[in-house]
Amino acid sequence: MTDLTPFAPHADAPPRAIGQMRLSTKRHAGRTVLDTLYQKGASKVVFPRSPLGCTGVMLNTSGGVTGGDRFENEAVAGAGTHLCLTTQACERAYRAFPGQVGRIRTVLRVEDGATLWWLPQETLLFDGCDLDRRLSCDLAPGARALIVEPVCFGRIAMGETRVTGRVSDRIAINQCGAPLVMDGWELTGDMTAQLAHKAVGSGAAAMVSLTYVAPDAERHLDPLRDLLPPAGGASLLAENTLVMRLLAPTGFELRRSLLPILDHLTGGHLPLCWRL
Repeated sequence: MTDLTPFAPHADAPPRAIGQMRLSTKRHAGRTVLDTLYQKGASKVVFPRSPLGCTGVMLNTSGGVTGGDRFENEAVAGAGTHLCLTTQACERAYRAFPGQVGRIRTVLRVEDGATLWWLPQETLLFDGCDLDRRLSCDLAPGARALIVEPVCFGRIAMGETRVTGRVSDRIAINQCGAPLVMDGWELTGDMTAQLAHKAVGSGAAAMVSLTYVAPDAERHLDPLRDLLPPAGGASLLAENTLVMRLLAPTGFELRRSLLPILDHLTGGHLPLCWRL
């Protein structure tokens, strides 16, 4: 599934974290239930009671991601099921040794008549981080998906107002083998200075990318635009594909704008951990 080939650690590097998670859902007695589950290393998943389908809360027991770490996730929403995946808290991308990269790979599949919500909480980028992240999502003809990836640059509340390092992020969403969304961004060096440029981030320290794929995507376009602040935008790429990008000066402001949008798209079924 994902390249986890051995790597040469720095002589002074601490032990590295490896995590793998694979799960799938199925329909049983008219409801969504867990079909398969595999978890290894620092990746764990818990399943709180949910009024809608199956909700999995992912945990990184190593506490974050640093250079040399490898994490891979694979999830399949079986035909006719509803699967929501979120995280217990913000993921942290810590300072990395030079030349060492933390890698996260996520592969999602949504079968016919199924719905998948990928709703991790914010990824918090520490000064000196080096993170390479890839997500792919393949949808069947009658599948629905909500894919959200929020990111915060630095711990502003802790006085970390300048973040350097490297981040490379790619999202690929396909339906029936045809590409719907190919989204990618990368920052290297002084990320805070680059985000300060008006044409890049106009001083933003947090952002989110959101993709909603469903037959009713067009119906949600105007309501989302009404909820967006000035530093945000939403568009239809196709009649069933809505994309949104939002910038904010802080993680608090990002969440304040994002929560009403997620409540709207999930019908008020946003996982409880988002509100703690």
